[in-house]
Amino acid sequence: MSKPPEGQAIPEAAPAAAGTAAPGRGAEHYFSAEPVVAAQLRQRRVVLAGAERVVTVASGIFSPEGVDRGTQVLLARVPPPPDGGDALDLGCGWGPIALTLALLAPASRVWAVDVNERALEVMRRNAIALGCDGIRCGTAESVPDDVHFDVIWSNPPIRIGKPALHALLGQWLPRLRPGGRAYLVVARQLGADSLQRWLTDTFAPYAVSRLATDRGFRVLEIRRTG
Repeated sequence: MSKPPEGQAIPEAAPAAAGTAAPGRGAEHYFSAEPVVAAQLRQRRVVLAGAERVVTVASGIFSPEGVDRGTQVLLARVPPPPDGGDALDLGCGWGPIALTLALLAPASRVWAVDVNERALEVMRRNAIALGCDGIRCGTAESVPDDVHFDVIWSNPPIRIGKPALHALLGQWLPRLRPGGRAYLVVARQLGADSLQRWLTDTFAPYAVSRLATDRGFRVLEIRRTG
């Protein structure tokens, strides 16, 4: 049997416990600081950075059954990160993006940022389990103001609404270093094209382009040119 695509769950993974939330960003609690739903931890086998890995996932966080389709598209389409410097996973959840960054670029510091405390707990657990010592997990406030990023990879929380999403991106994209690049994956039906137009209009000194379209998702590249 061939290996599933990058980020995809291995088919033999154990079934979810009864009553757990379905994968996806539709549930309100994934972007709450303290999820209301009871925590149910479970293990899944997924492909990250070209190899099968055992990770922990949980209810009450984004994509509680493994790697969601949008993140799979992002991981399959982005170029390799630079090995060294600082990388950011904005909205890390249980960690597929941050873990991939750390596995591909072990000399980098990878900042895994989320508002969801349960997601951060599971992210820390996975970083330890996979030996990713370069990962720093925390809320936005935990990232020092003087840290700037060589690369940002993110499956951003589109469902928080346009004003909140624009404020979030307006907070982090200016922290790219000159020459740094951000890659965002957004579903076309959830406004990827309008977001690309807003990015182009708002970040005029930056070069904004569509890197890829795959399975109903756009991968947008934002490059700081100076």
